[in-house]
Amino acid sequence: MYAPEKRIATSVLVIGTGGAGLRAAIELAERGVGVLAVGKRPKADAHTSLAAGGINAALATMDPDDTWEQHAADTLKESYLLANPETVRIVTEGAARGIEDLQRYGMPFAREADGRISQRFFGAHTYRRTAYAGDYTGLEIQRTLIDRAARLDVPVLDTVYVTRILVRDNAVFGAYGFDLTDGSRYVIHADAVILAAGGHTRIWRRTSSRRDENTGDSFRLAVLAGGRIRDPELVQFHPSGLLHPENAAGTLVSEAARGEGGMLRNGLGERFMARYDAERMELSTRDRVALAAYTEIKQGRGTPDGGVWLDVSHLPRQTIMTKLPRVYQTLMELQMLDITKQPIEVAPTAHYSMGGVWVRPEDHGTGVDGLYAIGEAASGLHGANRLGGNSLIELLVFGRIVGQAAAEYSAGLDAQRRSADAVGEARAEADGLLSADGPENVRALQRELRDIMTEHAGVVRDEAGLLKGLDALAAVEARIEDVGVHPDIAGFQDLAHAFDLKSAALAARATMEAALERRETRGCHNRSDHPGLDPALQVNLVWSGPGSIEREPIPPIPAGIAALMREVSTDGKLVE
Repeated sequence: MYAPEKRIATSVLVIGTGGAGLRAAIELAERGVGVLAVGKRPKADAHTSLAAGGINAALATMDPDDTWEQHAADTLKESYLLANPETVRIVTEGAARGIEDLQRYGMPFAREADGRISQRFFGAHTYRRTAYAGDYTGLEIQRTLIDRAARLDVPVLDTVYVTRILVRDNAVFGAYGFDLTDGSRYVIHADAVILAAGGHTRIWRRTSSRRDENTGDSFRLAVLAGGRIRDPELVQFHPSGLLHPENAAGTLVSEAARGEGGMLRNGLGERFMARYDAERMELSTRDRVALAAYTEIKQGRGTPDGGVWLDVSHLPRQTIMTKLPRVYQTLMELQMLDITKQPIEVAPTAHYSMGGVWVRPEDHGTGVDGLYAIGEAASGLHGANRLGGNSLIELLVFGRIVGQAAAEYSAGLDAQRRSADAVGEARAEADGLLSADGPENVRALQRELRDIMTEHAGVVRDEAGLLKGLDALAAVEARIEDVGVHPDIAGFQDLAHAFDLKSAALAARATMEAALERRETRGCHNRSDHPGLDPALQVNLVWSGPGSIEREPIPPIPAGIAALMREVSTDGKLVE
């Protein structure tokens, strides 16, 4: 054995220290339940901190007619009827409570002069229901949750990479992992495990995720534990990611830039959204704006570097500095570009996994006893198009619910049965990679995989391209067997990248196989060879391993909510 093993025990283990994981850990700590949160990057730098625009709840502080039912109707409509109505009800009805929790923890929301929480419009919402803190909303939420967790003495290990969830007879008993700094191993015994390790958008070349996050870890951990993946092909491409510099390609320009009046123009100077959604223009839904930009670029009307222009320079300088401070700062730091004077070159970028681990709506259980998934790791709320601002409220609502469910599951156990074989298998996998001395470079294979996904499973897909992509992926999968892994004095990042690569390959296969199966154009999923909506495909696709996809029916929408939904239209959705 290469490294010492630390054995620790807790009632509930939370994997992931972003907003979802921390909210679940806080719930457990407030209930007096033993909890440990582990993450593979510093908690203050979790992906939640990048969320800019806002968090949704029908508080009716600005528009008194708003209700949770209307929020639910908007969410279901824009999901292209693929969201689970019960999941949507739980989130929209529980949203106000989620905001109250944040206020209780000290969250500094923007407020009106009379003290009401300010709310702004985001694309495709009937009313103003997006609460915010400048354009640093996710960062402030993460800070608030970190502070609350610290006050509750929640133990957080944020240098631990979890490689396996440990299971015996379809019940979890913990997880296996290693320390990124010194390589020491962890066997963590737990009654319940909450998986909050994010999505899989880093498997595309241009993405709003950083280089070592959202590599599909949640997918692989869940599938190896006996879970399944729902709708992995439904990936939201944000309309406005930066093209430069190369090492930051995909960095987001917040949707708030369009919400505050930013305009999109093509390389010819035309305000092109008039062609795709003349009524809503730049405030159209993300999938439409991303597809519109993609189409302009593809048809030769893009910028010289293959993007479009997002311009806020016509707005008052004061508006930009107070409402878009982060966008201003980011462009100054990355490009020395002054957005009060010059337009920003942007292009669609992989942003959010709307599918994820299969979970039950009521408690986000995975079907593996004691294993839960929340946040971007889970599925059910967003369907084929996520409304801006819905992901942050999902963390708060289901973090609380799943914390409670895991607490009750742990309390109800007569005994915890463990398996030396499961631990041995996890240990052998890590040992095997550490001793691997093959000719293949892990980072080169990661790049190749991202190129495959960008070329064959991007904004627009077709059967021929997906089949080519699967062939190319099979070749990469074979080469993964011959990698060399070489930890150095700086730590065990190379081993982490090797596990990232395994996760990315599994997530890529799930995504392309499901994209092949969904022979229609719906929301974010554009098939140029199947440009229409297919009513028979108003189902969720559930992937349980290579070549294994089932169609899962979606429960009916309650009549009261259905009555508030406008027709789901595909006007303005042009494919290539």
